[in-house]
Amino acid sequence: MEEVPGVEEVRVITREKVLILRNPSVMKVNQPGQVVYQISGEETVEETGGEEEYTPNEEDVLLVAQQTGKGTEEAKKALITVKGDLAQAILLLKG
Repeated sequence: MEEVPGVEEVRVITREKVLILRNPSVMKVNQPGQVVYQISGEETVEETGGEEEYTPNEEDVLLVAQQTGKGTEEAKKALITVKGDLAQAILLLKG
């Protein structure tokens, strides 16, 4: 086990919140096939308000529109509904 020097802050980000550990003590343990970190510090919690809305990129919108014969607005809405899953968006518009 060895200490990781100079760490000022550690953040653990979940869908609902961000756990912030300030002035942490971080220990690193090398085990066969993995590295384990042990972290302790002053905890602060920030609420994130849930998931961010997915914004599809233009390439994905065009691909879904071409594959389904639908317009780009319909393709964009479908991609937002399925959070970017191309196959699901195509099936949604074809079904």
